Amino acid sequence: MKIAVFSSKSYDRQTLERYNAPFGHELTFLEPRLSPETVALGRGFPGVCIFVNDTCSAEVIADLAAHGTKIIATRSAGYNQIHLATAKQHGVMVARVPAYSPNAVSEFTLALILTLGRKTHKAYNRTREFNFEIAGLEGFELRDKTVGVFGTGKIGQTVIKNLSGFGCRIIAYDKYPNEAVKQWATYVDGPTFARESDIITLHCPLTPETQHILNQETMPYLKDGVFIVNTSRGALLDTNTVIKFLKNGKIGMLAIDVYEEEADYFYRDLSDKVPTNDELARLLTFPNVLVTSHMAFLTDHALRNIAETTLGNFAEFERNGQCANAVTE
Repeated sequence: MKIAVFSSKSYDRQTLERYNAPFGHELTFLEPRLSPETVALGRGFPGVCIFVNDTCSAEVIADLAAHGTKIIATRSAGYNQIHLATAKQHGVMVARVPAYSPNAVSEFTLALILTLGRKTHKAYNRTREFNFEIAGLEGFELRDKTVGVFGTGKIGQTVIKNLSGFGCRIIAYDKYPNEAVKQWATYVDGPTFARESDIITLHCPLTPETQHILNQETMPYLKDGVFIVNTSRGALLDTNTVIKFLKNGKIGMLAIDVYEEEADYFYRDLSDKVPTNDELARLLTFPNVLVTSHMAFLTDHALRNIAETTLGNFAEFERNGQCANAVTE
């Protein structure tokens, strides 16, 4: 199948080309994000491959469908960037990668907690300047904390399993509890979760129900000095509210690998540009905030799974018009 691969970086090209041999797709790599301004690049391709920050709006899908696109496959588990109703209306299949590597995201989540909690990033910067003073680098031990895991799907479950080795108390919240989780964590109701969690790590999809789940109304219920971690979707947090509660100390630490307006910033080198996003620039000034650029998935294991599953989705559709990883919502 002829496939236009949008938002393709060097690692995308390398892994997709490496694992394409059994499939024989004709891949055209396009560095720009898919958007109404770039949609013309995808015209005439039966398959279009996208990533988390591409804009697959109703307008874009209608344009692609009118020029022959039959399947849109995202190299991610989440698919909130795709207007599913329009895809269905035009008979365009949408496919995803349900689980590329829960462990990759889980390990990165723990890396953020340990980095900010033990201030290893600050220690690294000091010693690079030959400063070996340790005053101000006091951290905490996870075994003394209650960690709340919000969302216990595949990634949340793996986070809980990996956290169990640190000896901390683990509580969990999910509308649909999983029996396997109960060997490591205790499910609690929402108020208990908010009141007792020293650290909250978010592992749920972005839906109308979860958008800005931490906002002006819900934030006051959290424990004072709470440590919030988000490696899921940026819009789970109301950024302006987060900044407000960082300033008054309600949020003691914040580690985010995602940002609700990241599409115009992440995966680009903007080091020689004047910052134009005031909220992101403000977050980067806080000494108790750690921001990374949506890279929790970025391991060799995960990239291989993403490539093989995505290429397989196109091949399966081309072969029989169906796809086991189709989004049916």
